[in-house]
This record gives sequence, C-alpha cells and structure tokens, in this order.
Amino acid sequence: MALLENQDITYYYPGSTKPSLCNINLKIREGEFLLVVGGSGSGKSSLARLIAGLIPEFYGGRLQGKLFFQGKELRGDERHLLNSHVGIVFQDPEKQLVMTSVEAEIAFGLENLGLPQQEMFRRVAEVMTFLNLTSLKDEFTTNLSGGEKQKVALASVLAMQPRILVLDEPTSQLDPVAAGEFLDLVEYLNKELGYTVVLIEQRLERCYHLADRAVVMEQGEIRYDGSPADAAHWQVKHHFPFIPPVAKFFASLNNAAVPLTVRDGRRELHKYFPDDPSVENPKRSVQLSPVNNKTTAVEAKNLWYTYPGGREVIRGQSLCVREGEFVVILGANAAGKTTLLKLLAGILKPDRGCVHLLGQDTHRLSLTDLGRSVGYLSQNPNDYLLQDTVEDELRFTLNNFQLPDNGICDELLHKLNLYDLRHANPRDLSSGERQRVALASVLVAGPRLLLLDEPTRGLDYRLKAELGGFLREITASGGTVVMVTHDVEFAAEYAGKVVMIFDGMVVCDGPRDVLGDSIFYAPQMARLFRGTAQGVLTVGEGLERMSGGALNVCQSR
Repeated sequence: MALLENQDITYYYPGSTKPSLCNINLKIREGEFLLVVGGSGSGKSSLARLIAGLIPEFYGGRLQGKLFFQGKELRGDERHLLNSHVGIVFQDPEKQLVMTSVEAEIAFGLENLGLPQQEMFRRVAEVMTFLNLTSLKDEFTTNLSGGEKQKVALASVLAMQPRILVLDEPTSQLDPVAAGEFLDLVEYLNKELGYTVVLIEQRLERCYHLADRAVVMEQGEIRYDGSPADAAHWQVKHHFPFIPPVAKFFASLNNAAVPLTVRDGRRELHKYFPDDPSVENPKRSVQLSPVNNKTTAVEAKNLWYTYPGGREVIRGQSLCVREGEFVVILGANAAGKTTLLKLLAGILKPDRGCVHLLGQDTHRLSLTDLGRSVGYLSQNPNDYLLQDTVEDELRFTLNNFQLPDNGICDELLHKLNLYDLRHANPRDLSSGERQRVALASVLVAGPRLLLLDEPTRGLDYRLKAELGGFLREITASGGTVVMVTHDVEFAAEYAGKVVMIFDGMVVCDGPRDVLGDSIFYAPQMARLFRGTAQGVLTVGEGLERMSGGALNVCQSR
C-alpha cells in the first residue's frame, strides 16, 4: 500500500483557465526517495505543494481527483491532515524563516502544534545537534549564510517529525561543497532514519544517483515514472535534457547499463578504452576566440574592500577582462564573489586600488553613466520587478535611459522564452521565469559589459542551454560577460575563462581547462575521464572523444 497516492488529480490556480497539474497519478511508498525533474513551469512546485497539502487549502483554486493517505481517501477539510505528516522546505529559505533567532525559528512550528515546553526543548536540542547548529542557536537568522539558512529551514521542518520530507530545489543557492553537504544530510535522513523524500532539483549531478525513482514532468503532466537509469534512456530517446552528464553520456551511447555515479561510470568506461599504454589519448585543446589583443573591458588593480563593521571581504584582488571574453567566477559562499562583481560594476567603490571600466576610473563615474554601458544583474530577480507586466519591465529600462525600442523588446522576449508571458505580472511567475525577466530588463539597454550574479539559479537544463547560447552570441558580437555562479557544469560548457576566489583573493585565473584539474570544482565528465582521456569537460566533448576511436576499439574486441 502506498503511503500517499494521487488519483487523476487536476488543479487550476485561482483565475487560471489552464491546469497547472493535469491528470496526475502518483504513488509514493514508505521510505522511498522520489526525484522530480522537468522544465521551468512544468508543474514540479505545484506537485510539491499538492503532496504537502497546500493545494488548494493555502493557494486556493480548483482541485479535481482523489487523494489518499495510508489507503484512506482525504476529502475536503480532511486534506489538512497532511500538514502534520508532510514537511516542505522551499527553494528560497528566506521566505520560510520568520523568527529572528535560529532557536526561535526551529521552535516556531512546535509552538503552533501546541506541544508541551519540555517536548519542544527536547526536539529543538536534538535537531540542532544533528544538523550541527548548536553554535548558531542565538544567531540572527538574517546574518546566516545561504547554506546555514537552508539547514535552519530543514531543522524547523524536521523538528515537527514529518513522515514525508518535500524539498523544492534546496541547493539552488549553495556552492558545490555546501550543496554536497546538504544532500548528504538528505541521503542520511532517507537511508538511515527512514524518511520518505520527495526532491525537486535542477542540479542533478549531485542527487540523481540517490533516487529510487525519477518522475519527468512537462506542462503539468507526468511524462515518465521509472528508475533513474530507465528515465535517462527515455529522456535521450525523447530529447529531454533533465539528466546529469555521466548518465546522459552513457545513455547517448545507447549503453545497456547507465551508471549514475562517477565511480560506476569509470568502471564502465574501461570497456571502451584499451589498457595498452601505447594507445594514446591526446589532450583536446579547446579553441577559443583570441582576446589577448583586444581592448580591456574592465580591469581591477589591487582591490581592497571592507564592509561597515570591519568585515574585510576583498583583499588585494586584481583582474583583467578583455572585450569578447566570457568569464566565470567560482568560489564558496562568502568568498567575495558578489562584492567583486559590485566593485567591477561601480556600485561599490574600493577602499584601496582602482577599477577601470572601458578605460575610465569608476571613482569618477556616476551610476547613471555606468548604467549606459554596464548591465548588472543581482542574485535576487525581485529587485528588478517593479512594473505590472513583463513587457513593461523592459520598456521601463528603455525609458529610463531614453533609448528607442527598435524591436529589441520582442526580440529579447522571444530569445528568453518570455513572449507568451509578456502581459503577465512578473511577481506571479515562477522563480526561473522571474530570473529571465530580470535578465531581459538588463539586456534591453544593450550594455557592452554584462555582469551577472547567479543568473542560472532556478533555471532548468533546457533554459540554461538557451541562456548559454545567448551569452555566447553576445561575446561573439564583441560584448563581454562576467558571471558569478556555483554551476560548474554551466561554466565548463560555456565559459572561456575561469576565475576562482578564496577568502577575498583570486587563487586561479586561467582558461576553462583548469576545471579539469580541480577537485570540488571539476565537472562530472572531467572526473569520469580523468586518467583516461584528458581535456574532456562536457558530454559533447566526451562523445566526440568516443567517436574518435574508443568506440571502434571496443567494437573490435
């Protein structure tokens, strides 16, 4: 018997004539780890809200179909019973944190349940110890890092002891190390503590192998429901992109077995490559557009910056970016990436050192002057959403800089897959859609230098590919892109240059190939081919290497 079952569920949000969930039939078994994948707007978050009992009780709208918990149908007001059995952690932890201190935040849900004080104290102490939050119990939640906030949100849910844990893109704001630590916790909760887990995630290279089942969604429907390996084969056959690199690589080879981890993938890869050391696998050098002789777009020299209160964030950083370059900045949370980007944009002025933007010192430029040639996109897209429609957001930027339209609004709306949403209120859109609207509102002014802080956050694999191709077009036409991201796979696919920052200092500044020599910042394909064939960072490069002889060697054996 399924722990939770949905039968023929169709759901409409208030005022909508198009269902967000359509004919959903899904069984979730006790102790199962279910992974839900799909594009932006495919219905993943709506499915999470349905499982958590928030639809339609909290969000309103119309719900059709049957919902069962432990074999009993829940009708009408009975659906609120799910609230005590299902806990949900949302994508943005700041929207879930309502109290000022960590300890008060974790106790908040227990107070609403009306538990005795002694029981609340025991649960709070236990969950803080388990998640290593004891040292932070008196900290203000607003002062926590992204990873700490996410752990506090998880702790507040675990303290209520739900049977099903629903996680809606919980690692989207975390660096690779913090994301790995968070998912290690989720794996332990599932395998050792017996929690049933429903995970919605875009960065699949970190979690695909953890799942018992993978559900693929599109336009509110479940298109496939099966094992992760079978789902990889199905997606490649039907041209769906929601597969991590290693699984996609072997599924694209039509390999009978689809490894889900780098370890298993390396074992499978040995079948294709000979053990004879006389057979060489030459390193493939990536051909990049020459930029050394081009004009400097932005240059930082010996930057130092300290925030009010004495926190020194940038310490002697120097960086040179030339026109036509696509530069990605990597580093842990709080390493100084965002501060560096703001200094390059002229939003912040360095305490020491200087920034020359298109040949001019930013100390001497006003924000209005900077805005005509620099496009800056912050981490929070809501900072840019001020108008009533998507189209108005773009026109607001044009009017602000007294620029003509000349068809640029429609062009950008088409390129970023926003044209059908042009009359929608931006605040009603999904996280990924709001991110694209904010990006469009910056791009519409045609800046020569584009500075992007986590633009892929909330975007699915398909939208990332479209964004990457679009940014490449910008650099090919002479524009310059500097992008902060935690998405190593995106950096490997599209960047020409990689900068790594640690503790406010640049520790690496070189071509994208340096990713292959990294440990935590190496993409999956580099780890798969390490020691076998060097210079492989992406699935496309891996398939190209295989077509260059490895497949023939294997077939001749």
